[in-house]
Amino acid sequence: MKISRLLPLILLLSLTAIAQEVPSVLRPPKGSPVALVVFEDLQCPQCARAAPLLNQASQTYKIPLVQHDFPLPMHNWSMNAAIIARYFDTHSKTLGNAFRDYVFEHQREILPDNLRSYAQKFATEHKVELPFVVDPAGKLSALVIADRDLGKSINLDHTPTIYIVTDKRTATPYLEVKDLSQLYAMIDTVKRQ
Repeated sequence: MKISRLLPLILLLSLTAIAQEVPSVLRPPKGSPVALVVFEDLQCPQCARAAPLLNQASQTYKIPLVQHDFPLPMHNWSMNAAIIARYFDTHSKTLGNAFRDYVFEHQREILPDNLRSYAQKFATEHKVELPFVVDPAGKLSALVIADRDLGKSINLDHTPTIYIVTDKRTATPYLEVKDLSQLYAMIDTVKRQ
């Protein structure tokens, strides 16, 4: 068989192999053709700037926003904030995400010494008890570490890392958003494909 006849087949097989190698984290939740996936650090100023835009895009396009914790070692309270967010997740994912937004809104005021008081104020406003020890067995910490390890497994090195992911089996089933001003245009492009 001639090489020219084999090239389309080789290309098709290569694209299929690439699509099949996409990590599950870069796929939308079941039943959603498109989603936003973000790895964020609650102490990261750029994450705080991105959060409202991601929430707005999720609502505008009616697509899921999947948030992953990726606390960076240089931030002195982000790991504890992520663990507290996971505690609120145990009441409801909506409450946990509301706490994340609350932390982003107050990020400039939060310090390691007053994080607990901000969490307590949030808990009181939402009529949820905040235990003295939020994570006695370390289960919530393990979830945060698992998210961070998931990010490391796909070679993340910064926050926020934002992807538009699709359920398509193409050569590019996900795109990284590097310029937030292009977010809507990129979602429009992905949805048209």
